[in-house]
Amino acid sequence: MKKEETKKIKVAFPHMGTIYVAWEMALKSIGVEAFIPPYTSKKTLSLGTKNSPEAICLPYKLILGNFIEAIEGGVDYVSMITSPGICRLGEYGRNIEQVLIELGYSANYIELSLYDGIKGMMDYLVRLSGSKNYLKLMNAIFLAIRTVFAVDELQSFLSYHRAREIRIGDSEKAFNRAIQYIRSANNAKELSKALKKGLSEISRVKIDKNRDILHVDLTGEIYIVNDEFSNQNMERELGAMGVQVRRSLTISSFLKDAIIPKMFKKGETHLERAYRLAKPYLMRDIGGDALECISDVMYAKERNVDGLIHVSPFTCMPEIMSQNIFPKMREDVNLPILSLIMDEQTGRAGYITRLEAFVDLMRRKKMKQKIQEQKNAQKV
Repeated sequence: MKKEETKKIKVAFPHMGTIYVAWEMALKSIGVEAFIPPYTSKKTLSLGTKNSPEAICLPYKLILGNFIEAIEGGVDYVSMITSPGICRLGEYGRNIEQVLIELGYSANYIELSLYDGIKGMMDYLVRLSGSKNYLKLMNAIFLAIRTVFAVDELQSFLSYHRAREIRIGDSEKAFNRAIQYIRSANNAKELSKALKKGLSEISRVKIDKNRDILHVDLTGEIYIVNDEFSNQNMERELGAMGVQVRRSLTISSFLKDAIIPKMFKKGETHLERAYRLAKPYLMRDIGGDALECISDVMYAKERNVDGLIHVSPFTCMPEIMSQNIFPKMREDVNLPILSLIMDEQTGRAGYITRLEAFVDLMRRKKMKQKIQEQKNAQKV
């Protein structure tokens, strides 16, 4: 493919939190234009729901809505990941492609196979760009992976500050500026500088270091965990209540399991930990992120966090299985667990009420533990 033709190609991909930043980094480094669809909104959801099977899960509807908005914005390709695992994700692409054809859209559809590792990413970029400059393509993959880790580091830093900020919203504004620094980077050196600048930006937010903070792990289906629209900005709501949230499922942890070669991995990966900690409650992978979710309960207990929130899309069978195991685990580990099921019908008022009640439960449990510890100390 000629260089001048490559520059004209516009590729769009569905939103899932900030993953678009890494996609954009990879594509622009090989001369392909990344088209960022309007961020997921009620309009996006309406478009996806209107053209989706009734019983399909929320991520499918949102991805389809993203694609429709992107195609109407003039893209040449719409692209997403696929998986051979025990999950409906493997069927998403085929169904979505057929729906787009039936709706009369002519954009090309292309998939990236998750578990083909670096080779799969290389093949994907070759198909998009037509380039056989493998050094350049490897650099694009490297930049994308580095970007994912940089953004996840910023996200973790945001969570710390958001739970302690003096003025609600300052940390998120700083985080959004930090994301723009990352997006402006063109190579690894600039990316490192952008990350440092972004962390510095967030660190300037005024916080109360003495605030009594609760620590909560967020687990569940990976799309819902990482996408603010899908989980109704859960981390923002919890931050305002003085809760620091740690995402158990992140894009960077997923890359360690599915993409990054073993020789470059440091320490135990999330999936390796899942197989170790999920026993005896779940002995094997049953699809989706169920195995990881069960192990996340035990990992939260090991680290003595205050609670765990499990979020999943309506009709997701692996996560339904997880929820059925949680009651037994809750008894064994004495850890507050809140399960939330999300779909297009989820009402915000009831959702916030449940979060507030859960936070109140954790605070009372924490206070009770402190009183008991003081009594034990007095006896000694």
